[in-house]
Amino acid sequence: MSGARGRILLLGGTGEARALAARLHPGVEIVSSLAGRVPDPALPAGPVRIGGFGGPEGLARYLRDEAITAVVDATHPYAATITATAARVCAELGLPHLVLARPGWDSAGYLSVPSDRAAAELVAEHRFSRVFLTTGRSGTVAFRDSTAWFLIRAVTEPDPATLPIHHEVLLSRGPYRYADERVLLRDHRIDALVTKNSGGAMTRPKLDAATDLGVAVVMIDRPSLPAGVVSVADVDGALLWLRSLTG
Repeated sequence: MSGARGRILLLGGTGEARALAARLHPGVEIVSSLAGRVPDPALPAGPVRIGGFGGPEGLARYLRDEAITAVVDATHPYAATITATAARVCAELGLPHLVLARPGWDSAGYLSVPSDRAAAELVAEHRFSRVFLTTGRSGTVAFRDSTAWFLIRAVTEPDPATLPIHHEVLLSRGPYRYADERVLLRDHRIDALVTKNSGGAMTRPKLDAATDLGVAVVMIDRPSLPAGVVSVADVDGALLWLRSLTG
């Protein structure tokens, strides 16, 4: 890609971030930043840094020290902390800042809730007994006191102290296929799927399989983007935004 100048910090960890890095490198100077929470992550094209920044002050220092001229936030839709931090710091420094947020799934027909805690309360209210929990390793603590049985799918092992009494942990990384998801739900006699509204095609098959099997879907709403941020829905939109920086 030509037209974007300077040095771009790409906050990544998603398929969209890797696709954007592949489109930019080597024609545009970029550095991708990964949080480091996932072992053996899929690495994007170009230079990569792994680990946190140390809060707003650390991020601001990094942006100044590395002569970053623009920031593209293509983190997971639920990575609310880094998204809020990047928006705040870029506004304070006057740096161009974009959020690349893939569209969420249509939640019509699902049981929508605002938080992990609300999802746990709904599981108890509806007396679901066998739950497929796919909210990630940090999403288990809200269900710790539940009496239901949980099949917990995560990329990395959750902290044992956060797990419900009755559970099985399935360590796995997508993408997933519809046929496999259907078998998983059927063989484990799942009566409720609890998930985040992550969007995208990689994990969509679990929703389709649940719907076809009559399994209830409890969907945790996305956190709102910080007020005033510029956002696009796909890689092409991000490329157009970067081109616009040169006028």
